[in-house]
Amino acid sequence: MEEKASLYLGDPSKVCRLYTSNNINHGTRRGTRDFPPAHFLFKVEAFSLLVKTGVEKYESDVFEASGHKWRLSLYPNGDCKSNGNGFISLYLVIEETENLPLTWEVNVSFRLFVFDRIRDKYLTIEDADGAVKRFHWMKTEWGFAQLISIESFSDTSNGYLVGDCCIFGAEVFVMERNSKWECLSMVKQPDDNTIIFKMDDFSKLDKKYYESSVHNIGGSKWKLTVYPKGNVKFKGKALSVFLELVEADKLPPKRKAYAEYKLRVRNQISDNHKEFSVEHWFSATNVNWGYPQFMPLKVLHDPSKGYILYDSLIVEAEITLISKVKHFP
Repeated sequence: MEEKASLYLGDPSKVCRLYTSNNINHGTRRGTRDFPPAHFLFKVEAFSLLVKTGVEKYESDVFEASGHKWRLSLYPNGDCKSNGNGFISLYLVIEETENLPLTWEVNVSFRLFVFDRIRDKYLTIEDADGAVKRFHWMKTEWGFAQLISIESFSDTSNGYLVGDCCIFGAEVFVMERNSKWECLSMVKQPDDNTIIFKMDDFSKLDKKYYESSVHNIGGSKWKLTVYPKGNVKFKGKALSVFLELVEADKLPPKRKAYAEYKLRVRNQISDNHKEFSVEHWFSATNVNWGYPQFMPLKVLHDPSKGYILYDSLIVEAEITLISKVKHFP
């Protein structure tokens, strides 16, 4: 019966359970899994006859994966120029790059495979550190000069070469460079960091609360909210003061904004100001934070204390630390 060397090129269709191991050697990670290669299978029949031809390398037909064209380059006797003596060498080669820009590059994460026919599993070979390989006009192939030793490959008990037949494979995942950057900065003492809210004719104010003008501090908009006669359960008992992140409802989902600040009622006859330090993460569901019981109304309205002078009250918010988010394309 005539022996012949033939090749089978095709796509996998078998879906099986995944299994991996952590055998790392010579800069490569080797594992086994049931699931076949996602993009390409390459079968060689009568492998020994292919070896006897003395061919240095055999290149598969082109296959497509992740929007690009590829082929496998097999060295059945090893790639001697890259320290592949005594090993099977296998490389992934990018093809049909003529229409790409002059400065083209394709960044790829890939695995190569050898099928174990006895155990119905695939030996996987990839870089130990999971490095992304950069294909460009000066470097059009990447792979493994020492994919598997010829001794191990030829031992039929390992299942890689059974009936003089073997199967190689490849998975190719292109890493597109369309990522965006987000930068979170914690800014100490941002510029123009104090909101000064002077409330004139304080004794005549009859609304539930009053708001300062909006200030842009650290790239965010802020305002003070003051309840002259107190808020909720402290109504009629205490002055209530809050700092509010304006347009917090427009923040992206789960975005938070941090601020450290001082809420202050100025003493207008001395430096004995009433002041509290606050730390808070603001969000779309938590737009303001402060003190509902900032100061008893009795103390506030005591002329000897100096908080109200000429029927004016001065409330301040001094932001000393703030988070700031920037996005870059």
